[in-house]
Amino acid sequence: MVDISSRLEEIKDMIDTEKYFTVNRARQYGKTTILFALTDYLKDEYEVVYLDFQTMSSLAFESEQSFVAAFSEELLDLVDEFSEGIEEKLSAFADRSAQINSLQALFKVMKSWCKESEKRIVLIIDEVDTAANNQVFVDFLAQLRACYLKRRRIRTFQSVILAGVYDVRSIRGKIRPEEIYKENSPWNVAADFLVDMSFSSKDIVGMLEQYEMDHHTGMDLAEIANLLYDYTSGYPYLVSRLCKLMDERIARATGSEDRSNIWTKAGCLSAVKMLLEENNPLFDSLINKLYQFPELKAVISRHLFQGQSIAYDADDPIVRNARMFGFLEVHNSMVQIANRIFEIRLYNRFLSNYEEQNSDINKGSEGKKSVIRSYSMSIRKARTEDLSRIAEIFVFNNRMNFFPIFKDEGFSFGELQVVPLIDNYFRNGEIINNIYVFDDGIIRGFIQMNETEICKLYVDTFFQSKGVGGRLMEYAIKELHGDHLWALEKNTRAIMFYQRHGFSLTGERKYEEGTTEYLVELAHHRKND
Repeated sequence: MVDISSRLEEIKDMIDTEKYFTVNRARQYGKTTILFALTDYLKDEYEVVYLDFQTMSSLAFESEQSFVAAFSEELLDLVDEFSEGIEEKLSAFADRSAQINSLQALFKVMKSWCKESEKRIVLIIDEVDTAANNQVFVDFLAQLRACYLKRRRIRTFQSVILAGVYDVRSIRGKIRPEEIYKENSPWNVAADFLVDMSFSSKDIVGMLEQYEMDHHTGMDLAEIANLLYDYTSGYPYLVSRLCKLMDERIARATGSEDRSNIWTKAGCLSAVKMLLEENNPLFDSLINKLYQFPELKAVISRHLFQGQSIAYDADDPIVRNARMFGFLEVHNSMVQIANRIFEIRLYNRFLSNYEEQNSDINKGSEGKKSVIRSYSMSIRKARTEDLSRIAEIFVFNNRMNFFPIFKDEGFSFGELQVVPLIDNYFRNGEIINNIYVFDDGIIRGFIQMNETEICKLYVDTFFQSKGVGGRLMEYAIKELHGDHLWALEKNTRAIMFYQRHGFSLTGERKYEEGTTEYLVELAHHRKND
């Protein structure tokens, strides 16, 4: 388990200063876990009441009387001891025998409870999304707001915490569209909740250290923690799921108690591949949101396939929703896909839809399996389902390496887009049949051949300087008999790379088509056997 004590202390500081606030994070981001831990953390100092609106029937939100009855019943079940008078009144609400079953009457009883309680009361309500589109919940928020405003004059709740995916004001906007722009929303008293609930690499190292004390795998803690963070950006469920896949499924598949070969880079990448191939509630929720919010789907698609940058605009409801649902994060005033796992999963989903809608797929290359008797089992022949990833790697490398040379904005940021590139170039049978990808769970780079000419070699910018390009080059030389290539004369970094792998300049030069820039030829000189 990740040590969350510092986060609990931050939240307690807010409670100690009588803050009312909302914890709204994406699905399976650890909200409920931290609230359970918080309940235990506070129990010696406060009377903590934790309610989950998911346990209340939808009928409970149909009317004020139903809500008061259900809420009172929950309190009676959760609180160990009330004074006789408070318990009697809540029981009357619960069985609907009270003369008046109203929110005003309920809150009058709860204020009496707050006044009589030996400890100050902290009210935590989880899964408030369950109350979306119900007017009674808006009225309930208004009563909580009144408690907050009166807290200096009368004893009310020490703190109120509402947890869910939606920001409470978004819920309110869905209920009363005509009031979306009013300033006095019921929950405008909420303090900002700025506690970072994601896992840092340091957090993950601490978790792995505990595991290592029990299992003695000999893993490189920093390497595995960094790998987990690189793919998840610290999304709690994704980190935990990858660890569970390694500890259980991969370990079970080996049939050995020895875990030393599991908690490695290869084991971690195998877990990534398993995760990307499985269905789980988080991925289901993610994909469902795309179809519930078509505008969001369009923005994500343009960002993934056309490289369209998205500037952060706090007033843009599409961007707000994307952040709220966990799709996007903000970095340097720009938004990007929240983590690598989501990015790959979304690519696959969009590409699947795209393939379904375009029947002119090169059927000659569909379903082909390449038996690799090769230098590296991570390298295989490309398939049609790889095309979006291949095109993505090509586009971003081209922009990074060649725009500084050609300075052609119209081409680099206009014509050069993922989807047109797939249709107009990579889908060509002669092209895809001569592409090989480095795939160890993630496609990190590719090489394209034309007989013995090495036409293209690109590695995702995130994975450069890690040996991927070298392995692709050795594969091209040893397995595909690659013996020559052309490189831009000004691309000195690439030329030096080729020279390190046994290529030499032949002295031949020619213009890059349609430009004034020279290409130079390099040839490979094989060592005598």
